[in-house]
Order: sequence, then structure tokens, then C-alpha cells
Amino acid sequence: MRLIVNIDVPDLAPAIAFYTAALGLRHSRTLDGDVAELVGASSVIYLLRNDAGSSPGASVPTVRDYGRHWTPVHMDFVVDDLEAAVERAAAAGAVRQGEQVDWKGSRCITFADPFGHGFCLIAFDGEGYET
Repeated sequence: MRLIVNIDVPDLAPAIAFYTAALGLRHSRTLDGDVAELVGASSVIYLLRNDAGSSPGASVPTVRDYGRHWTPVHMDFVVDDLEAAVERAAAAGAVRQGEQVDWKGSRCITFADPFGHGFCLIAFDGEGYET
């Protein structure tokens, strides 16, 4: 099984600029003028241009809102150097949402991107979470 990640954004250009600057991803191509493919992570990430206020689906009672919002699913970007990654993300426009959390051999800091989506930067002391 392969995993791809889709992120709704209101405009592609600033979203491409943010994700390439903040996380070091590379803009691979743009499809049909409203889908940008980003590579450089373990999964391909697609930025999907969708207007604020548009419906995410016929049976969904809410509309897209790019203000800071909470969702039960978010991405963790695993980095080798947490401090450098934090500086890079902040310089690109990410907003830090809390203090560093140390847990089972990991260090994690939560952020919001300029489009309201939460994400974490996480560094492991070893290969993964310690038991």
C-alpha cells in the first residue's frame, strides 16, 4: 500500500512557497493548474487549491475554512535537527502552537501552517519511539 497526502489550500503559489521553504520539500509539478505535487518526504504531498467557503463534499454540512482549525488527523514531519527545523518553519511563516514535548525518546513541537492546518516537527533520539 502507498500513502499520499492531500492538503487543501486557498492558493497554490503561497502554499508551494511555504511547504518548500518550511520543510525543504520540492515542487515536482502542477497538474491542471490547481494541484501541486511536492516530493522529498516519505510520501508524496499534493496541495489542492480549493476556495474558502467551498463545500468539501455534497453530504458535508460545513465549508472549507482556512483559519486555524482543529482536525483529528495531522502530519508529523520527522526531522534530524529539531532546532534547525523549528527555525526554518518559523521563518517560512509557521506559527508555533506550544512548547516542546519530550516522550519516549522523541521531541515534538506543534505548529500551524498559514492555511490553518496543524502539523508537528518531531525528532527521535533513536530509530523511533522507545518502549
